[in-house]
Amino acid sequence: MKNGVALVTGGAGFIGSHTVDLLLDSGYKVRVVDNLSGGREDNLSGQKNNSNLTLETKDIRNLDPSSSIFTGVDYVFHFAGLGDIVPSIENPVDYMDVNVSGTLKVLEGARSSNNLKKFVYAASSSCYGLASTPTNENHRIDVLYPYALSKYMGEQSCFHWNKVYGLPVNSVRIFNAYGTRSRTSGTYGAVFGVFLKQKLAGAPLTVVGDGSQSRDFLYVSDVAQAFVLAAETVLTGEIWNLGAGAPQSINKLVELLGGEVVYLPKRPGEPEVTFADISKISRELLFKPRISFKDGVGKVLKEIHYWENAPLWDEETITRATKVWFEKLG
Repeated sequence: MKNGVALVTGGAGFIGSHTVDLLLDSGYKVRVVDNLSGGREDNLSGQKNNSNLTLETKDIRNLDPSSSIFTGVDYVFHFAGLGDIVPSIENPVDYMDVNVSGTLKVLEGARSSNNLKKFVYAASSSCYGLASTPTNENHRIDVLYPYALSKYMGEQSCFHWNKVYGLPVNSVRIFNAYGTRSRTSGTYGAVFGVFLKQKLAGAPLTVVGDGSQSRDFLYVSDVAQAFVLAAETVLTGEIWNLGAGAPQSINKLVELLGGEVVYLPKRPGEPEVTFADISKISRELLFKPRISFKDGVGKVLKEIHYWENAPLWDEETITRATKVWFEKLG
């Protein structure tokens, strides 16, 4: 069992809530900051009677560095932020405000803690653009849309605070996380959320392109494991790519889920393959994925009721919602 205090921004969200579970199960006291715009308080319901958990409903942009929420904090896990490509193209200022300016507020708060051992930033593999594969941490940066730019600038801010103020920072660049509690809304939600709602409704699964494109899916409990390892290590100033190191095709996902399929036009700026080179994180943090893709999809299907209130997307609504994507990136 661990003794320490962890602050998790976006801790009521998808990856954040699973990280909260792991931290609490390991004996940490956990403080969550979440404005619940993307997260759900229900994601923490399994811990509602745990006296080691506190939740402050607040926007990270409104955090005061002198706030007591930072007092005595040993670890900061920074997950809070805006996701999705399409809305970032439509509202770039909002993305820069939350994902960059919001990150600065969290960094300043972390800097005020005398106990801080590590600040772990949830970065995105989108910084690599249409990358060569498998993709290692030295790959060139090529941000193709405002979401990717905002996440990369947030990461660069973290390392600037590491350089100038000596803040002990590590960054984990997530490729394709999936699992229970994954986000169910947005201009175009994550593929799992879209497919699961369609399956519940008996509607066809909307596959972009021919379905042969593959993604480096990693089950969310394995993602949480990696973040805790990135916090507890003695290493600092490091970047690690995070995936399963075993890309799976969308057609394979459809096969595991079952159901009819309709095919939509391939979207510009989307890679054919995402494939994380995880040799660095495996070597330095002894990280190893534990949940196979088949078992992970099975876990999600057992919790399919979670997506009952999710928006139902179909060919027409997706085409309408992604119109700006084709216009700006086509």
